[in-house]
Amino acid sequence: MNKSSNSLSEAPHARQILQALKKHHGKAETALAWDNPWQLLVAVILSAQCTDERVNLVTPPLFAKWPGPGDLAAADLEDLRAAIASVNFYNNKAKHIHAAATLIAEKHGGEVPQTMEELVELPGAARKSANCVLGTGFGMAVGVVVDTHVGRLARRMGLSEHKDPVKVEKDLMALFPKKQWVWLSHALIDHGRAVCTSRKAKCEECPLESLCPKLLDNS
Repeated sequence: MNKSSNSLSEAPHARQILQALKKHHGKAETALAWDNPWQLLVAVILSAQCTDERVNLVTPPLFAKWPGPGDLAAADLEDLRAAIASVNFYNNKAKHIHAAATLIAEKHGGEVPQTMEELVELPGAARKSANCVLGTGFGMAVGVVVDTHVGRLARRMGLSEHKDPVKVEKDLMALFPKKQWVWLSHALIDHGRAVCTSRKAKCEECPLESLCPKLLDNS
């Protein structure tokens, strides 16, 4: 597909895609369990290359033992590693969470920051994680969460031609109303997990089938 970023805003099927997603994923939300922005941030960091189901098994005892950033910052790193040992890459994630907790406790008064610039300074929290925390945790539509699912769907549906998540996000932000960005992130993730999967797109089951150019080679 040789569609430039400038022509993406003219994609005639963007509005129809939004309507179809609304119909079939209208109540889409994160599958991660959380009660406050700090818990969401930790869960998002843990969820990298790990299932939400696994993360949701790990976080309740984790937060029971260390409820807030100050508590976790004071925790022994080896104890933290042991507490999250069942998630993928637990060693690095333990270091990131511990360092993020320390930074939040010392620099932000124990409160998760509410700007993109401050969030991406936290260890383990890149732009994707920051978008999730801002959008879901604080209700702030700053951008679109672009994970592997969202990037794959954007390319297959002709909404972006890019592999770079930041460029994909820019394309999606240009196509869809800002007030839909937070929900759209969850809807696309849900659709990517359930229907437009990485191994085999279930086109025959897809409610977007008539709107999709099926650019499977681009995914």
